[in-house]
Amino acid sequence: MFGLFFFILFTPGVSEFLCTSSDLEMSYTFCDFADHTFMFNLTPCSMMNKSVWKAALTWIPRSDIAFLKIVFHVWYDGAKALLWKQVLCSGADDEYSVCGMLKGETLVRAFDIKGSRTKFPKGNYSVIVQGFSDDSENNMVICLNFTMIVKQDAF
Repeated sequence: MFGLFFFILFTPGVSEFLCTSSDLEMSYTFCDFADHTFMFNLTPCSMMNKSVWKAALTWIPRSDIAFLKIVFHVWYDGAKALLWKQVLCSGADDEYSVCGMLKGETLVRAFDIKGSRTKFPKGNYSVIVQGFSDDSENNMVICLNFTMIVKQDAF
């Protein structure tokens, strides 16, 4: 099996298009002010497929990942809908492959997102995903602003 991985240097504010279909559009921008080596892909590009989305991530962190806290802020049609925080790496019994990575190492992972768990009503979603290297949320290692436009109800 031959795989070709490529890295793209993105700058803040430049929108990266993920996908478009008759029922969904997705894109993202970086919301911090640093260059990133990052790539994210999602298939299929549909809210109507209620099985599993296949995601692929390539990232070269700008700092060591001994501790990693992820914070999700979700807005639906301009109203705050969700705030969720999770420590992924604490330095003890970490289960994620990103934990323990060193600055400059390349993370290449494919994973599934179970689409059938959540039904998204038609509308505009903004999802800010922040990664912090400390529990106090002072040292941000990455910040992404995903835009998702659901064009029809999935009910």
